[in-house]
Amino acid sequence: MATSSSQPLIHILENIPFNPDPENLLTRVHLKAGSPDAQDFLALLEKARLASRPKALYRESYVEAIDDDQVTIADTTFHSRTLRVNLEHVGRVFPFVITCGTEPDAIALPPGDFLAQFWLDAIKAAALEASGAHLNALLEQRYALGKTSSMSPGSGDVSIWPIEEQRLLFGLLGDVRAAIGVSLTESCLMTPNKTVSGIIFPAEKAIRTCQVCRRENCPNRQAEFDPAAWQAIQVQGQESIPLVE
Repeated sequence: MATSSSQPLIHILENIPFNPDPENLLTRVHLKAGSPDAQDFLALLEKARLASRPKALYRESYVEAIDDDQVTIADTTFHSRTLRVNLEHVGRVFPFVITCGTEPDAIALPPGDFLAQFWLDAIKAAALEASGAHLNALLEQRYALGKTSSMSPGSGDVSIWPIEEQRLLFGLLGDVRAAIGVSLTESCLMTPNKTVSGIIFPAEKAIRTCQVCRRENCPNRQAEFDPAAWQAIQVQGQESIPLVE
Protein backbone atom coordinates (compact mmCIF):
# COMPACT_ATOMS: atom_id res chain seq x y z
CA MET A 1 0.00 0.00 0.00
CA ALA A 2 1.20 3.50 -0.81
CA THR A 3 -0.15 6.84 0.33
CA SER A 4 0.08 10.38 -0.92
CA SER A 5 2.79 12.61 0.50
CA SER A 6 0.40 15.46 1.33
CA GLN A 7 -2.83 15.85 3.25
CA PRO A 8 -5.51 14.66 2.97
CA LEU A 9 -4.18 11.13 3.16
CA ILE A 10 -5.15 9.11 0.10
CA HIS A 11 -4.64 5.36 0.47
CA ILE A 12 -3.62 3.45 -2.67
CA LEU A 13 -4.00 -0.32 -2.59
CA GLU A 14 -1.83 -2.29 -4.99
CA ASN A 15 -0.61 -5.89 -5.18
CA ILE A 16 -4.19 -7.08 -4.65
CA PRO A 17 -4.36 -10.88 -5.02
CA PHE A 18 -6.26 -12.10 -8.08
CA ASN A 19 -6.90 -15.83 -8.06
CA PRO A 20 -10.00 -16.40 -10.21
CA ASP A 21 -11.99 -19.62 -9.96
CA PRO A 22 -11.93 -21.20 -13.46
CA GLU A 23 -15.08 -23.27 -12.90
CA ASN A 24 -17.04 -20.26 -11.70
CA LEU A 25 -15.93 -18.18 -14.67
CA LEU A 26 -16.75 -20.95 -17.14
CA THR A 27 -20.28 -20.89 -15.74
CA ARG A 28 -20.47 -17.11 -16.06
CA VAL A 29 -19.55 -17.21 -19.75
CA HIS A 30 -21.80 -20.21 -20.41
CA LEU A 31 -19.08 -22.65 -21.45
CA LYS A 32 -18.95 -26.38 -20.87
CA ALA A 33 -15.74 -27.63 -19.27
CA GLY A 34 -13.62 -29.55 -21.75
CA SER A 35 -15.12 -27.97 -24.85
CA PRO A 36 -12.83 -26.32 -27.44
CA ASP A 37 -14.19 -22.89 -26.51
CA ALA A 38 -13.59 -23.63 -22.83
CA GLN A 39 -9.95 -24.45 -23.57
CA ASP A 40 -9.55 -21.17 -25.44
CA PHE A 41 -11.20 -19.30 -22.59
CA LEU A 42 -8.95 -20.89 -19.96
CA ALA A 43 -5.90 -19.94 -21.99
CA LEU A 44 -7.11 -16.33 -22.06
CA LEU A 45 -7.90 -16.51 -18.34
CA GLU A 46 -4.36 -17.59 -17.51
CA LYS A 47 -2.90 -14.81 -19.66
CA ALA A 48 -5.18 -12.25 -17.99
CA ARG A 49 -4.49 -13.61 -14.51
CA LEU A 50 -0.78 -13.09 -14.97
CA ALA A 51 -1.23 -9.62 -16.45
CA SER A 52 -3.95 -8.24 -14.16
CA ARG A 53 -3.16 -5.83 -11.36
CA PRO A 54 -6.44 -4.93 -9.58
CA LYS A 55 -6.18 -1.70 -7.62
CA ALA A 56 -8.15 0.43 -5.19
CA LEU A 57 -7.98 3.88 -3.70
CA TYR A 58 -9.83 5.38 -0.75
CA ARG A 59 -9.86 8.28 1.66
CA GLU A 60 -11.14 8.47 5.23
CA SER A 61 -13.48 11.49 5.35
CA TYR A 62 -16.16 13.05 7.53
CA VAL A 63 -19.65 14.40 6.96
CA GLU A 64 -19.44 18.12 7.72
CA ALA A 65 -22.98 19.32 6.94
CA ILE A 66 -26.35 17.98 5.86
CA ASP A 67 -29.10 20.04 4.28
CA ASP A 68 -32.37 19.43 2.45
CA ASP A 69 -31.01 17.47 -0.50
CA GLN A 70 -27.26 17.82 -0.13
CA VAL A 71 -24.35 16.54 1.93
CA THR A 72 -20.98 18.19 2.48
CA ILE A 73 -18.04 15.82 2.88
CA ALA A 74 -14.57 17.28 3.41
CA ASP A 75 -15.55 20.66 1.91
CA THR A 76 -17.22 19.02 -1.11
CA THR A 77 -21.00 19.31 -1.43
CA PHE A 78 -22.89 16.50 -3.14
CA HIS A 79 -26.48 16.93 -4.30
CA SER A 80 -28.57 13.83 -3.66
CA ARG A 81 -31.54 13.48 -1.32
CA THR A 82 -30.94 9.73 -1.15
CA LEU A 83 -27.32 10.25 -0.11
CA ARG A 84 -28.43 12.89 2.41
CA VAL A 85 -30.94 10.51 3.99
CA ASN A 86 -28.43 7.66 4.12
CA LEU A 87 -25.74 9.77 5.80
CA GLU A 88 -28.02 11.63 8.19
CA HIS A 89 -26.70 9.76 11.23
CA VAL A 90 -23.23 8.91 9.88
CA GLY A 91 -20.05 10.73 10.81
CA ARG A 92 -17.21 8.98 8.98
CA VAL A 93 -17.33 7.84 5.35
CA PHE A 94 -14.91 6.39 2.82
CA PRO A 95 -14.93 7.74 -0.75
CA PHE A 96 -13.33 5.09 -2.99
CA VAL A 97 -12.49 3.82 -6.46
CA ILE A 98 -11.90 0.14 -7.24
CA THR A 99 -10.75 -1.15 -10.63
CA CYS A 100 -9.66 -4.21 -12.55
CA GLY A 101 -6.63 -2.17 -13.64
CA THR A 102 -5.46 -1.10 -17.08
CA GLU A 103 -3.34 -4.19 -17.75
CA PRO A 104 -6.03 -6.54 -19.17
CA ASP A 105 -6.85 -4.02 -21.91
CA ALA A 106 -3.30 -4.42 -23.22
CA ILE A 107 -3.91 -8.10 -24.03
CA ALA A 108 -4.05 -8.53 -27.80
CA LEU A 109 -7.27 -10.12 -29.05
CA PRO A 110 -8.03 -11.20 -32.62
CA PRO A 111 -9.58 -8.27 -34.54
CA GLY A 112 -13.36 -8.48 -34.57
CA ASP A 113 -13.46 -11.38 -32.10
CA PHE A 114 -16.42 -10.25 -30.03
CA LEU A 115 -16.57 -13.55 -28.15
CA ALA A 116 -13.01 -13.11 -26.87
CA GLN A 117 -13.87 -9.54 -25.84
CA PHE A 118 -16.89 -10.86 -23.92
CA TRP A 119 -14.66 -13.40 -22.20
CA LEU A 120 -12.09 -10.75 -21.30
CA ASP A 121 -14.81 -8.49 -19.86
CA ALA A 122 -15.95 -11.36 -17.61
CA ILE A 123 -12.37 -11.84 -16.40
CA LYS A 124 -12.01 -8.11 -15.80
CA ALA A 125 -15.24 -8.18 -13.77
CA ALA A 126 -13.73 -10.90 -11.59
CA ALA A 127 -10.63 -8.75 -11.09
CA LEU A 128 -12.87 -5.85 -10.08
CA GLU A 129 -14.59 -8.11 -7.54
CA ALA A 130 -11.19 -9.06 -6.12
CA SER A 131 -10.38 -5.37 -5.71
CA GLY A 132 -13.69 -4.67 -3.95
CA ALA A 133 -13.34 -7.63 -1.61
CA HIS A 134 -9.80 -6.56 -0.71
CA LEU A 135 -10.89 -3.00 0.05
CA ASN A 136 -13.85 -4.12 2.17
CA ALA A 137 -11.68 -6.54 4.15
CA LEU A 138 -9.06 -3.85 4.77
CA LEU A 139 -11.63 -1.28 5.92
CA GLU A 140 -13.22 -3.82 8.26
CA GLN A 141 -9.84 -4.75 9.73
CA ARG A 142 -8.48 -1.22 10.01
CA TYR A 143 -11.59 0.68 11.11
CA ALA A 144 -13.84 -2.06 12.62
CA LEU A 145 -16.77 -0.78 10.58
CA GLY A 146 -19.17 -3.68 11.03
CA LYS A 147 -21.99 -3.64 8.48
CA THR A 148 -21.55 -1.19 5.63
CA SER A 149 -23.37 0.01 2.55
CA SER A 150 -22.27 2.06 -0.44
CA MET A 151 -23.64 4.47 -3.01
CA SER A 152 -22.22 5.37 -6.42
CA PRO A 153 -22.89 8.39 -8.65
CA GLY A 154 -24.96 7.33 -11.62
CA SER A 155 -26.32 4.20 -9.95
CA GLY A 156 -30.05 3.96 -10.60
CA ASP A 157 -32.00 6.75 -12.27
CA VAL A 158 -30.82 10.36 -12.33
CA SER A 159 -32.93 11.31 -9.30
CA ILE A 160 -30.87 9.09 -6.97
CA TRP A 161 -27.39 10.55 -7.50
CA PRO A 162 -26.45 12.20 -10.83
CA ILE A 163 -23.48 10.66 -12.61
CA GLU A 164 -22.02 14.15 -13.15
CA GLU A 165 -21.05 14.16 -9.47
CA GLN A 166 -18.31 11.69 -10.34
CA ARG A 167 -16.21 14.82 -10.90
CA LEU A 168 -16.75 15.93 -7.30
CA LEU A 169 -15.98 12.46 -5.98
CA PHE A 170 -12.77 12.26 -7.99
CA GLY A 171 -11.88 15.71 -6.67
CA LEU A 172 -11.91 14.28 -3.15
CA LEU A 173 -9.51 11.52 -4.21
CA GLY A 174 -6.74 13.49 -5.84
CA ASP A 175 -5.10 12.39 -9.09
CA VAL A 176 -6.91 9.08 -9.53
CA ARG A 177 -5.44 8.50 -12.98
CA ALA A 178 -1.87 8.85 -11.76
CA ALA A 179 -2.59 6.73 -8.69
CA ILE A 180 -4.44 3.74 -10.15
CA GLY A 181 -4.92 4.45 -13.85
CA VAL A 182 -8.63 5.35 -13.78
CA SER A 183 -9.87 8.25 -15.91
CA LEU A 184 -13.20 10.03 -16.33
CA THR A 185 -14.62 10.57 -19.80
CA GLU A 186 -16.49 13.75 -20.74
CA SER A 187 -19.74 11.91 -19.97
CA CYS A 188 -18.38 10.92 -16.52
CA LEU A 189 -17.97 7.24 -17.35
CA MET A 190 -14.82 5.60 -16.07
CA THR A 191 -12.04 3.80 -17.90
CA PRO A 192 -11.10 0.99 -17.53
CA ASN A 193 -14.73 -0.05 -17.95
CA LYS A 194 -14.66 -2.48 -15.02
CA THR A 195 -14.31 0.24 -12.39
CA VAL A 196 -16.60 1.35 -9.57
CA SER A 197 -16.49 4.54 -7.52
CA GLY A 198 -18.61 5.68 -4.61
CA ILE A 199 -18.84 6.21 -0.89
CA ILE A 200 -18.78 3.43 1.70
CA PHE A 201 -20.49 4.15 5.02
CA PRO A 202 -21.57 2.22 8.15
CA ALA A 203 -25.17 0.99 8.02
CA GLU A 204 -27.11 -1.50 10.11
CA LYS A 205 -29.88 -1.86 7.53
CA ALA A 206 -29.46 -1.99 3.79
CA ILE A 207 -31.57 -2.16 0.68
CA ARG A 208 -30.36 -2.28 -2.91
CA THR A 209 -30.26 0.88 -4.97
CA CYS A 210 -32.52 -0.89 -7.48
CA GLN A 211 -35.36 -0.75 -4.95
CA VAL A 212 -35.53 3.05 -5.26
CA CYS A 213 -34.75 3.24 -8.97
CA ARG A 214 -37.73 3.86 -11.27
CA ARG A 215 -35.87 3.14 -14.51
CA GLU A 216 -37.79 0.53 -16.49
CA ASN A 217 -36.32 -2.39 -18.45
CA CYS A 218 -32.87 -2.08 -16.87
CA PRO A 219 -30.75 -5.13 -17.79
CA ASN A 220 -28.75 -4.80 -14.55
CA ARG A 221 -31.72 -4.65 -12.17
CA GLN A 222 -31.10 -6.81 -9.09
CA ALA A 223 -34.26 -6.02 -7.09
CA GLU A 224 -37.79 -4.89 -7.81
CA PHE A 225 -38.74 -1.24 -7.39
CA ASP A 226 -40.12 -0.65 -3.87
CA PRO A 227 -42.58 2.28 -3.80
CA ALA A 228 -42.49 2.50 0.01
CA ALA A 229 -38.69 2.73 0.11
CA TRP A 230 -38.71 5.33 -2.66
CA GLN A 231 -41.33 7.41 -0.86
CA ALA A 232 -39.35 7.28 2.38
CA ILE A 233 -36.31 8.99 0.89
CA GLN A 234 -38.43 11.79 -0.55
CA VAL A 235 -39.61 12.97 2.87
CA GLN A 236 -37.21 15.15 4.83
CA GLY A 237 -36.69 13.85 8.33
CA GLN A 238 -37.75 10.29 7.42
CA GLU A 239 -35.79 7.49 9.05
CA SER A 240 -32.54 6.82 7.19
CA ILE A 241 -32.65 3.99 4.68
CA PRO A 242 -29.12 2.94 3.76
CA LEU A 243 -28.51 1.56 0.30
CA VAL A 244 -26.07 -1.04 -0.91
CA GLU A 245 -24.85 -1.62 -4.45
